Amino acid sequence: MQAEAKINRGPHDDLESYLEAIDQLRSSILFFSNKKGFKSSDGVLNQANTLLARAISNLEEEFKQLLSSYSKPVDPDRLFECLPNSMRPSMGSPGHQGDTGGKNHNHSEQQNSSVDTASFTLPTLIPPRVLPLLHDLALQMVQAGSQQQILKIYRDTRSPVLEESLRKLGVEKLSKDDVQRMQWEVLEAKIGNWIHFMRIAVKLLFAGERRVCDQIFENYDSIRDQCFAEVTASSVSVLLSFGDAIAKSKRSPEKLFVLLDMYEIMRELHAEIETIFIGKACTEVKESALGLTKRLAQTAQETFGDFEEAVEKDATKTAVLDGTVHPLTSYVINYVKFLFE
Repeated sequence: MQAEAKINRGPHDDLESYLEAIDQLRSSILFFSNKKGFKSSDGVLNQANTLLARAISNLEEEFKQLLSSYSKPVDPDRLFECLPNSMRPSMGSPGHQGDTGGKNHNHSEQQNSSVDTASFTLPTLIPPRVLPLLHDLALQMVQAGSQQQILKIYRDTRSPVLEESLRKLGVEKLSKDDVQRMQWEVLEAKIGNWIHFMRIAVKLLFAGERRVCDQIFENYDSIRDQCFAEVTASSVSVLLSFGDAIAKSKRSPEKLFVLLDMYEIMRELHAEIETIFIGKACTEVKESALGLTKRLAQTAQETFGDFEEAVEKDATKTAVLDGTVHPLTSYVINYVKFLFE
């Protein structure tokens, strides 16, 4: 049998012929399944089904090897090249993270003014010439009922690569306790970086992963969305958990500015999160992102309320006799002015 010879040679050297042989084998199985009256049918069917099972097993290994060979973490410099010029960090800044610290509280506002018209270029996560091959392999595996195997291979290969891309960028896995113990200056800088990381993660890395999933699993919406959800789950959790830790941390007046910046980036990314994380498998991610946005807004509102209450309760008896502005009045004016800049 010609198909058997091609399958015995394996898929690595000539994948196209190998896939053609599988199609021929399936046609033979269908033919002999409808010819149960022939004495030789059962023997041929058993042989063909055994050969098909081996062929699909070889495809799984080929899919795993091909996906693994071309799945590499994206270096920060490559990601920065995908950003609009106005958002690229300065080369002299630590870790190339640019002016992302919290000291310039209207930094995100300045960026947001150009975000809508800014041009982001998705990074190439897997070479375009490889994607059709992965698609053809995935198609055969899905038709053979190997959805769970392909899901596991895809998740176990792509998820660590995405996590490593974020780690190289500077994303850290921090607990609520870690956040509580940090000095304010350190935490303020990390919040500024988090805002930058969120934009890069959603607009470049997650969007890039979605594009790869869409191409490899085209026409198979269920497994496509499930693969994407499982690949991104850990990375999304690390990013959102930091935001959640800030939203739930002890309130103080100086945190209001960064809380508003964090709220703004979540609001900015909302539409893209809704578009990228489509399907039932991604529902939890969308709910978590929306929940964080609401918590940040609530915490900011409560923080401003704390400030208002503190001013009302200020017990200073310092009298200003020379006609200058009272220190408390000056502080409140500067605080509110800074808030609306």
